Amino acid sequence: MNFWDYLTARHQQLLADAYQHASAVFQCMVVATVLGVLIGVVTYRSTWAGNLATIATSTILTIPSLAMIGLLIPVVGLGVPPTVVSLTLYGLLPIVRNSIVGLRGVDPTLVDAARGIGMSRLARLVRVELPLAWPPILTGIRVSTQMLMGIAAIAAYASGPGLGNEIFRGIGSLGSKNALNQVLAGTLGIIILALLFDAAYVLIGRLTIPRGIRV
Repeated sequence: MNFWDYLTARHQQLLADAYQHASAVFQCMVVATVLGVLIGVVTYRSTWAGNLATIATSTILTIPSLAMIGLLIPVVGLGVPPTVVSLTLYGLLPIVRNSIVGLRGVDPTLVDAARGIGMSRLARLVRVELPLAWPPILTGIRVSTQMLMGIAAIAAYASGPGLGNEIFRGIGSLGSKNALNQVLAGTLGIIILALLFDAAYVLIGRLTIPRGIRV
């Protein structure tokens, strides 16, 4: 069976795996974004706190994905839980780092002007600092998403959802007539999903970042 015949015969399963893969990455990115921005907001004013947050999330990223999932299995079991926990943790670093860099890069005169017209600290953060820091934060989100697309495939090791199952089935049956087709289908599916997500982020950037800030 050639590759195209394999896609035709297995398209329903592949679409289901692709949906599960995209859903897992999207949901984990939402959680990682909320946590990452909150960590950035809490730590960006202090040099040592910002460095500590960056070092902590960098350390998480150095843990091999198979090891991370293997360590989580005894704690949270198989399937979705280790996938969600590991992807969320791996997605933190670019968002935390870019949140801190973006917030520290806001022009102090703009913050002083907002303070001068009576804005509270929370209002200045929400209405001035975070909007101006949004471009680097969005870049961090894009980087995290691309990373998680590949890492999510490893979740199949713990019976997680997604296209990694297709890849692992192919690797586990090397020598069979469809082994290469399975690995290729899973890999190409992940690449296509990554490109679609990145295109969506480009559109979000155009809709949410004023032209002057983009320039």
